[in-house]
Amino acid sequence: MDIGIVYPQTEYGSDPKAIRDFAQAAEGLGFTHISAYDHVLGANPHRPGGWDGPYTHESAFLEPFVLFSYMAGVTESIGFFPGVVILPQRQTALVAKQAACLDVLSGGRLRLGVGIGWNAVEYEALGQDFHRRGQRLEEQVSLLRALWTSPLVTFKGTWDTVSDAGLNPLPIQRPISIWFGGHAERALRRMALLGDGWLTTSRSPQETLPALNTLRTFLREGHRDAASFGIEARVAYSQGGPKEWQSLSRAWQSAGVTSLSLITMGAGLNTASDHLAAMEEFAKAMGISRSG
Repeated sequence: MDIGIVYPQTEYGSDPKAIRDFAQAAEGLGFTHISAYDHVLGANPHRPGGWDGPYTHESAFLEPFVLFSYMAGVTESIGFFPGVVILPQRQTALVAKQAACLDVLSGGRLRLGVGIGWNAVEYEALGQDFHRRGQRLEEQVSLLRALWTSPLVTFKGTWDTVSDAGLNPLPIQRPISIWFGGHAERALRRMALLGDGWLTTSRSPQETLPALNTLRTFLREGHRDAASFGIEARVAYSQGGPKEWQSLSRAWQSAGVTSLSLITMGAGLNTASDHLAAMEEFAKAMGISRSG
């Protein structure tokens, strides 16, 4: 089972040297990949009508493609997983270009997570329809794969049109793997049809089991091999200590999870060095630490 780490966007800060240290520490400790959340804008909680989202304009988010391009330049082997990019609020061809360039510059180390999101304020600001985002996502995934695998593409959809044009350079991976977020039945059906993997945000195998069983049913109905469909779960640093992390890891692996990521956010860690220390503690507990 692969073990990665979620970049603690809202708590780590934006100092380039600290970000370099994070990426190099993660790679040096033996983590297989770094994930990062995606938010373009944060809303003012005191805006007319109020705001009850988990993040606000005071929550810092570095754009994942830019962040990972920087990290790729200071690492050699660790993978990158935007988890997830809110795809329907972005221009499809531009995402295809950004992902292809990151894949080339990182030497094929990208896995792309996509989802529909929940923040209507972002959709409004980016000029996209919040209410039809699920339908748009389905069309976008088809176009992304076409752009990543063919030098020239002709595509006519509801939202996107490409008239005999293509990306250059094409990505190393053709196509780049696309994983989906979401737990609703419609999202599970969508990923079973179109996805290469699922990113679950549930905190325990017991909590995620109903959705996992539904997903496997949809995979069978679509004549897809469930064994080759990836599943990533997350373990929070705040969920106990080494014994609890090890127990959760075994439980997730028994449930069929193929990769796991550590979340250090929300654990009361106040500095970049605190997050790095938590990474090291987790890596040692999980037996992946290359430093012993």
